[in-house]
Amino acid sequence: MPSTALLDLAALSDADLAARIAAGDRAAVRLVTERNNQRLFRAAWSILKNRDEAEDAVQAGYMRAFAAIGSFEGRSALSTWLTRIVINEALGRARAEKRRRARLDASSVVQLDEYREKLMRGSTSDAAPDAALARAQLRALLEQAVAALPDGFRSVFVLRDVEGLSVEETAEALDLLPATVKTRHLRARRRLQQALAPDVEAALTGAFPFAGADCAAMTDRVLAAWDARPC
Repeated sequence: MPSTALLDLAALSDADLAARIAAGDRAAVRLVTERNNQRLFRAAWSILKNRDEAEDAVQAGYMRAFAAIGSFEGRSALSTWLTRIVINEALGRARAEKRRRARLDASSVVQLDEYREKLMRGSTSDAAPDAALARAQLRALLEQAVAALPDGFRSVFVLRDVEGLSVEETAEALDLLPATVKTRHLRARRRLQQALAPDVEAALTGAFPFAGADCAAMTDRVLAAWDARPC
């Protein structure tokens, strides 16, 4: 199947895009990654709380998804299907890390886990430096508060309030009942309201950026892995 220009691909349905990826269309891989990088990064970070590990989980999730793209039936959105796969990848990594720590603890080995929580990579704004610094500090405060949420609450909150998924989409992505999503979302918001002023909470939509150079770099990494896969 020949490649199609991105402009033409953008009009295709999820099922058609999946079919083109299954047929080896590199342009379809690029379009799908560019559309989903930020959501998948945020979902992975909500579990791993580490930028580098989240990026690795997203890349691995993409490759796993593309290898199984023929099984995509279109019963949910392609983005939701990808989110579920990346969440499973992140959960697997989190479990493996937990087991590793348990082995280290059992051997009385001191393990200092230094999470590199540098979620901001500078501002692209042309505003005054003081304003850019204030925004960066505000976002860092928000991200720290979200990171402090319990595991089950944090993923629900990030997908609902930061990424904007519906209750049903979040439930499908996390393999939860919609009622559980609603309860955890409400409790997460209550916890944050206790720690953050209302004007701080309103800035959440700008948190956890994964666009621009970050998005392009992830797409390039996925495409390189795609090109290197066995035919």
